[in-house]
Amino acid sequence: MTLKVRFILAVVAILGISSGALIIYTSELQNRLVIGQAEQQARMLAKQVLLTRQWVADHQGLFLVQSDTARPNAFLHEPVMTTASGLVLVKRNPAMVTRELSEYAARSGMGWFRVTSLRPVNPANGPDTFEEASLQDFQEGRIERIAVDRTTAGRVLRYAAPLITEPSCLTCHSEHGYQPGDIRGALSITIPIGWADAFIQRNNITILILGGCSILAAAAVMLFLFNRLVTRPVEQLVRAMAAFPEQSLPPLPLPNRPDELGQLAAGFTALCRRLSTSQQALAVAGEKGYHAEKLAALGQLTAGIAHEINNPLAGMLNCVTSMQKEPDNVDLQKRYLALLHKGLRRIEQTMRQLLNYGRIEPLRIHQVDIDTVILDCLELLGHRLRNIVVDLDLRFNGLCCIDSEAIKQIVMNITLNAIQAMPEGGRLAIASREEDQSVVLTIADSGMGMSDDILDRIFDPFFTTKEVGEGTGLGLAVTLAMVQRLNGRIDVRSRPDEGAVFTVTLPVDRHCLNGGSHPATPPEDNETDPAR
Repeated sequence: MTLKVRFILAVVAILGISSGALIIYTSELQNRLVIGQAEQQARMLAKQVLLTRQWVADHQGLFLVQSDTARPNAFLHEPVMTTASGLVLVKRNPAMVTRELSEYAARSGMGWFRVTSLRPVNPANGPDTFEEASLQDFQEGRIERIAVDRTTAGRVLRYAAPLITEPSCLTCHSEHGYQPGDIRGALSITIPIGWADAFIQRNNITILILGGCSILAAAAVMLFLFNRLVTRPVEQLVRAMAAFPEQSLPPLPLPNRPDELGQLAAGFTALCRRLSTSQQALAVAGEKGYHAEKLAALGQLTAGIAHEINNPLAGMLNCVTSMQKEPDNVDLQKRYLALLHKGLRRIEQTMRQLLNYGRIEPLRIHQVDIDTVILDCLELLGHRLRNIVVDLDLRFNGLCCIDSEAIKQIVMNITLNAIQAMPEGGRLAIASREEDQSVVLTIADSGMGMSDDILDRIFDPFFTTKEVGEGTGLGLAVTLAMVQRLNGRIDVRSRPDEGAVFTVTLPVDRHCLNGGSHPATPPEDNETDPAR
């Protein structure tokens, strides 16, 4: 997951959580406001009903003209009164006034109310569960009780207030044993608040839609700003890093801004310049060191080469001396001329091997017998191997397409390193085999071995454990570079006092043997015209 995606997801998550918290808080706040408003409405309605009841009680009831809708109350002692003119009036006490007003209020949808008691005169005024609990609380001194219930039509707020016996109430309730100040019942009020729930739900949906739009807008803006301010400069830096050091300074266009990315780009440009300068200096030093290593290796070969040349030269001098003493001896001259020719060819072959080893050329892919190349290297190092037992297991047995000089360089450097690890003599094992279209060369010695600290640094340029004058520390570094040029790899195993094993794996190609893309370049003929 890219940094941009993570950043946008984090912003969306934060905004989403914030919007969700806002919706929850707003919904709860609206609910509290609605409940509070309904409570105030219930209290106001209770006071109005109580005042109405007080007014009716103070006037000893309310008399209405008897009609189909105004019938006598069977629970009153004097439910009917007839005037002198014969008009029949029916009496309405506070309870009946309360019930009839409640019916009007219920039809308006604003709420309804009624009078209830634990000892109702009218069984229809018996309490429900909420009212019974409220009446019990009022006996303990509570002045009101509020609850929210759910019905099939939605939520309703239930409100109950105690009915205190007033002196004017004793006209009707003295026979029931009430005294002034007694709680004879409760006024129960129900306020519907289902409409508020629908309103809150609509508000929540609106806030959710606005929050979603805000999140999308914020994400789009953040995506645009992130692409412009972060992604594009970072991509420029990545392209510049990928192009360096192949592309000369200054590298690809970099952000030039007075911010952190601008400072990073400036720092990267300065780093590129320092690296370029260091690489140039290292290249010069490496080239010098490479030549120094070649010269050091050639110097180590000088003693053996001198021996290889001095032996035939001594014999040739003896032949020349004998021929000078007997200039007329034709048989002697013929025999010695052949020996002179053989000695000169041996010297020529030795010098050719030396020149081939010291030559610096680009890779030349041609047909090579790797086992023969290994034998040539051992012949060149013959004088260094007098105290060393050499075990050969050369089983590549065939031609392949590879650079013979590179193979010589690799074998000579590793073998010289092994010889120097066995100053008192030892055993050297060299093996070759074909494995997975690759040639595997193994060179093992029984020398002093290496610790892990040294093993980690043996391929570092100029690192050496030899005495001053015995090496430059570039032999194995040059070997690693040559192996890498051939797209191969080199592995080393070693422990102190247990010798070392170098394993070189090089891919080989037999394509040039069939006239492929790498034309065959025949190996140089050892038979060279002496006059050349």
